[in-house]
Amino acid sequence: MSKSSQQLAERALARVPGGVNSNVRLGVREFFFARGEGARIWDVDGREYVDYALGQGPMLLGHSHAAINAAVAMACAEGMVYGAQHPLEVQAAERFCEVVGWAERVRFGMTGSEVVHAALRLSRAATGREKVVRVTGHYHGWGDTILLDLGATSAAPASAGQPAAALAGTELAPWNDAAAIARLLAGDDVAAVIMEPVMFNSGAFPPAPGFLEEVRRLCTAHGTVLIFDEVITGFRLALGGAVEHFGVVPDLATYGKAMAGGWPVAAFAGSAALMDRLGDGTINHAGTFNASVMAAAAVVSTLAVLEADPPYERIAAYGSELQAGLAEISRRSGVPLRVEGLPVAFTVALDVPGDGGSDPRLRLNRALAANGIWTTGRGLWFVSDAHREPELRDTLERVERALDAIAAGSEHGEAALA
Repeated sequence: MSKSSQQLAERALARVPGGVNSNVRLGVREFFFARGEGARIWDVDGREYVDYALGQGPMLLGHSHAAINAAVAMACAEGMVYGAQHPLEVQAAERFCEVVGWAERVRFGMTGSEVVHAALRLSRAATGREKVVRVTGHYHGWGDTILLDLGATSAAPASAGQPAAALAGTELAPWNDAAAIARLLAGDDVAAVIMEPVMFNSGAFPPAPGFLEEVRRLCTAHGTVLIFDEVITGFRLALGGAVEHFGVVPDLATYGKAMAGGWPVAAFAGSAALMDRLGDGTINHAGTFNASVMAAAAVVSTLAVLEADPPYERIAAYGSELQAGLAEISRRSGVPLRVEGLPVAFTVALDVPGDGGSDPRLRLNRALAANGIWTTGRGLWFVSDAHREPELRDTLERVERALDAIAAGSEHGEAALA
């Protein structure tokens, strides 16, 4: 750790529990970044990294997108939060529904956890039921009623202070197991089935052919609300998200991350029949900063950029070439990597067992960071439209150095960064 980072870490620990403001970052508490531009970020010591964490996913268009940031700055120069409505939030709602294609209504929030909570509350109110079926390994936020360990096969608290009663009525099914979901729905007492349409939080695994279609059929037959958690897939797989990509329409969906160019915005959307139940005040959904001027401006401007110049073919081409390059470097170095997922987002794992308590994921992340590659702690790599040929070249060179260091058992050191 550099002197600058160490000083900042010590200051943070003195005032911030664990030195971080999200427990997801506990494993990288010693890293402090000063700026980002395009597909690269720089730490406080000026060291440059090719970024595949992308802020845990939001930066689909890269860091510091000039058009989006200018639109937000212009909008909030006139005001930010009014305690009432403003014209831009109406425009944001209209554009959102037009772009995703299937949704008739949308409500904005701030975080994915928050809008998942709202979607579940709406589902319970609409059906008069309380049970929820979810999928093992999927993540839907940190709230008491939804947080589980990713490897959990039954509904037990994942955090101290999380009441077991908050998970009462929560049932789990394996990913891609429609028969298991059918058994859980047989009693006609389930309010909602919630799932990521692509598993991205425990590896990166698409749905099996016909799986989403069968779950859709089952939910319709049993009067159960189908919720797609599109916090990762929304606007990333396609402009219309997983719904457009797979052609399966849920009753509700939650969105975040890629919808606003990095600005903190989330949303849940669905049919008028469901969403309009929020409008009479009997189902509480609130938030001081929901659809703030900044949030609405970010949504409008990001969707305009995505529509005017869709990045999806470029991202897919880059991601495919990167996946192939990583596999070739792994073969050449003799260090086994497991690369799984879609070109737009995939996991990269060191395919070796832990050795004497050594975590292979930590070993790989440490070696990558030492050689100028920044990734998520869980090994999920996001690709942005800002990743182009120079980033691909630098990435493959740096990954090769990192794997060479692992092969030599020297990944603990800090390699010189290009």
